[in-house]
Amino acid sequence: MGKLREVPFFSLKEQSNEVKQAVLDKISAIIDNNEFVLGKELKTFEENFAKYCQSKHTIGLTNGTAALYVALRTLGIGPNDEVIIPSATFTATALAVVQLGAKPIFADINPHTWTIDANDVVSKITANTKAVIVVHLYGNPCNMEDLTAICKKHKLLLIEDAAQAHGSLYQGKRIGSFGDISCFSFYPSKNLGAMGDAGAITFQEDSYLELASAIRNCGKNKEGNHLFLGFNYRMDPFQSAVLNVKLPLVETFNAKRRAIAEMYKAGIKNNKLTWQKEQDNAQAVYHLFVLKVDDRQVFTTYLKEQKIGFAFHYLQPVHLQPAYAFLNYQKGDLPITEDLFHRCVSIPLYPEMELEQVQRVIDVLNGY
Repeated sequence: MGKLREVPFFSLKEQSNEVKQAVLDKISAIIDNNEFVLGKELKTFEENFAKYCQSKHTIGLTNGTAALYVALRTLGIGPNDEVIIPSATFTATALAVVQLGAKPIFADINPHTWTIDANDVVSKITANTKAVIVVHLYGNPCNMEDLTAICKKHKLLLIEDAAQAHGSLYQGKRIGSFGDISCFSFYPSKNLGAMGDAGAITFQEDSYLELASAIRNCGKNKEGNHLFLGFNYRMDPFQSAVLNVKLPLVETFNAKRRAIAEMYKAGIKNNKLTWQKEQDNAQAVYHLFVLKVDDRQVFTTYLKEQKIGFAFHYLQPVHLQPAYAFLNYQKGDLPITEDLFHRCVSIPLYPEMELEQVQRVIDVLNGY
């Protein structure tokens, strides 16, 4: 029997090599021009990313968590406000709410799309509800038609957590253009990734621009006065340069991700495994390809034996994480979310995967 060929869960090596020289050229120019804070590279990225997202404005920030904080603060979220969010998300979505003294109210997810359930959102609205944060989990767009209508009817602010959804579409329109403000992360493994931490917000409303810009720059306005206590959340010019190189490539990256996902969906013939469903009017970008399996420990032991990489996104839903115990949620409160996070396993998917690697994953999964 021959040696099993290992398939890594993820690799940035090929992509980094592809863009390396172009990035180095841009960084060299930054050094030559001594533009080490804000500067031309950041302004260029903000303009181009706004166009890409079909939005009017972009503000580059240090990371996706900062993006959520700046978005919520710009929209006036604060103490005693309730913000409805899915628990099927990374902790940052809830963390930004709590940091502003507001209260996250967790909603369950749709059992097929694994994104926030519009009907459960309605059931959680109270007199204190100020906003809804929707999370396009794993790059799969939420039901924006219903969620937008709900927010409009109840006069709620709508924030998109699009940290995993760069380039995805809903009814032919870019994710990141629906919310009052939308939030992105450019963590290196994202569909559009920096070479370090970076993030951004996008929005259409002109009146948000000066306030959000000041929040990211220690409360400093255009005249140089510090109007309030802000933060230093400025995106680094070196990361702006990386993103300027990669942004024209993101559609190609996403097309490759979708092609691999379609191979998985067509090739996996094992009734022990299920996966996230797209809506007919949406196009996901497959930041991750996540399976549900009855016994995650047995399944991942099998993957290890077969040298197939995997990861957990995530081990626990946010409402059951120790950091949020003060909110007094219990097991069973969000049954669909809890079932997903008890059974989910992310399998290899990245644009540079070879067809042979994809087929090997399929063969191993069909042998489970």
